[in-house]
Amino acid sequence: MNIMQPIRLSQLSHGGGCGCKLAPSVLQQLLSGQHAGTRYKQLLVGVETGDDAGVWELDNGTCVIATTDFFMPMVDDAHDFGRIAATNALSDIYAMGGTPIMALAILGMPVDKIPAEMVRKILEGGASVCEAAGIPVAGGHSIDSPEPIYGLAVTGIGAKANIRRNSESRTGDKLILTKPLGVGIYSAAFKKGALGRAAYDEFIGTTTLLNRVGAELGRDTAVHAMTDVTGFGLLGHALEMARGATKTLAIKAGALPFLREATTLAQQGFITGASGRNWKSYGTEVALPADTAEWQRQLYCDPQTSGGLLVACAPDRAEALVKAIVGAGYPAARIIGEVRDGAPRVVLEA
Repeated sequence: MNIMQPIRLSQLSHGGGCGCKLAPSVLQQLLSGQHAGTRYKQLLVGVETGDDAGVWELDNGTCVIATTDFFMPMVDDAHDFGRIAATNALSDIYAMGGTPIMALAILGMPVDKIPAEMVRKILEGGASVCEAAGIPVAGGHSIDSPEPIYGLAVTGIGAKANIRRNSESRTGDKLILTKPLGVGIYSAAFKKGALGRAAYDEFIGTTTLLNRVGAELGRDTAVHAMTDVTGFGLLGHALEMARGATKTLAIKAGALPFLREATTLAQQGFITGASGRNWKSYGTEVALPADTAEWQRQLYCDPQTSGGLLVACAPDRAEALVKAIVGAGYPAARIIGEVRDGAPRVVLEA
């Protein structure tokens, strides 16, 4: 007797979520020499600093913000996969201080392995997040692909004065992180059947929490720089911020927020291949405490899918901003470090 086995989306791909991203060092090589900003004066943000989205200034002072993001499943529930992917794609607009206005779906599916109803649920999941953000999915493109892929191309808008790059932090700025770390750890545990229901709910809760607070932060002059923490991990995206501003970012390890079971699971060996690739790409520009354990380093490099915002702000406003961010629905938000004069690198302190 043949018994139909349930389809596990997470088993149909070699990776999942933002852990699928190319290693930072590989991406740098591919984009070398492709800076277009000098030829297009209205292109305010291009690929120069590895920022979250492209920004084009219109004649009336309004900016168009454009981004795209897609990946393979990190969960088996089709609706949840769609929600996570859409939330992650919208994050890039918020991280620039903008507001999304429209999305296009990007879909690649192994049509011989996945039933149409499951694909429909992926699309419905993504559409539900866009509806919550107040925008339509206005179209898109689909292909037959060996592994399932879903994401969005998103268009947003923002006033020029509200655009927040990842490269404009200032000496003395405090660093705020708005969401807990450990998404990649949870993803690895899920794929191996070791993530309990409560942890899964926490996992879905953080990865489907829209970073819409970024639009509010962009309107605050005390906020100088902003990015979202995704596939390169906290250290990788902090390093991009450090390079862009030619500053040293000092982060307090003890101040970092983590998902409730992330530390335990990391110690048990539930890590992603991306965390190792991340460290290999940028480890020479990061200083860790001498007693840092391997599992701790994996946490600091852990790829975050739909992670939080990393914000550099004036020190005298940091506490008030954290209070406002928590009040806006991000209870894990906290000050994690500061910006210092020095070579562009990240220093993790005990």
